[in-house]
Amino acid sequence: MAKAKKEAPPKKGCPAWQGTFGDLMNLLLCFFVLLFSMSTLDAAKYEEVAASFSAAFGLFSGGQNALGDGALVGDGVSQLSSLSAYTTSMGASSSGEAEDITDSTSGEETSEGASSDVSEAEATLEAAQLEASEELAKEVTEALQEGMSEEELAELTEEEVISDVILNYTSQYVQLTISGSLLFASGSSQVQESAYPVLNKVGAVLESYAGGTIEIEGHTDNVPISNSQFANNDELSDARALSVFYYILDVTDLDPANIKHSGRGEYQPVADNTTAEGRAKNRRVEIRIYNPLSAQY
Repeated sequence: MAKAKKEAPPKKGCPAWQGTFGDLMNLLLCFFVLLFSMSTLDAAKYEEVAASFSAAFGLFSGGQNALGDGALVGDGVSQLSSLSAYTTSMGASSSGEAEDITDSTSGEETSEGASSDVSEAEATLEAAQLEASEELAKEVTEALQEGMSEEELAELTEEEVISDVILNYTSQYVQLTISGSLLFASGSSQVQESAYPVLNKVGAVLESYAGGTIEIEGHTDNVPISNSQFANNDELSDARALSVFYYILDVTDLDPANIKHSGRGEYQPVADNTTAEGRAKNRRVEIRIYNPLSAQY
C-alpha cells in the first residue's frame, strides 16, 4: 500500500485579503490627512465662538464655572436653549447661514423673549402676593377690632387698627406696629401690664392667621442709653423683641421655630429723631406676618 502524503503545513502570516484591506485603510488615512493639511482654520471665528461659550456658560475658563458655581445647573432650560442656538449656528456656518441664524433667532429675539417672559411672570407673582397680603390685612383688622364699640372705632386715627397698633402691608407680609410707650417703661425691656390686652389680641390673631413665619423686631430712638442692664440701644431693642417673643409664646400655642426675633436698635427710624413726637414713633415693636405666597413663609 502507498504511503499517504503528508499535508503541507499552513503558510504563516495573514490572509491575502487582510493585506489588501490594510493597504486600502492606509491610503484612505493618508488621503484625509492630506485634505486636512490643505484646509485652513479661521482662528478669529474660533476665538469668537470660544469666547461666547466662556462668557455664557463658563465652559472654557478652567472648567470650574460649569458646575462648581452652579451656572449650568441653576439656569437650566434657558442655557440649554442658548446652547442649542450656538450649536445650530456653528453647524450652519459651512453653508453661510450662521450669521443669519445668530442675529435673527438666537440673538436679540431669544433674549428679548426670555426677558419679557420673566418680567411678566414676576409681575404676575407680585400682584398675587399683594392680593394675598391685602386679604390677610382685612382679616387681621376685623379680628383685632372685634368687640370694639362704635365710639372706640370712631376714636381711632386713620392709621390705627386698635389703639397704639398700626397696620400696613407689602406683597410679602402684613405688619403690626405697636408703640414702645405702651409696651415698656423708659429704658426697660419688661412688658407692662397695660400692654397685656393688646398683646393678647395680637397673639390670638397670630395663632389664627399666621401659618408660616412670624418676625418680631425691636426698634429704639437715637438717644443713647447706658444703665446697669443695657450698654446701648442695640441691646435694649434686642431685649424688647425677646420679651414680646416670650409673651406671645406664653399666651399662644405657636411653634417657636416659626418665630424670628431681632433688635434693630436706632438704625431704621420711621420718623425724625430731632423731635419728641418722632422719637416716640421710632420706639416701637414690629410684628410681621408673612403671607402664604411670600418667599419667607
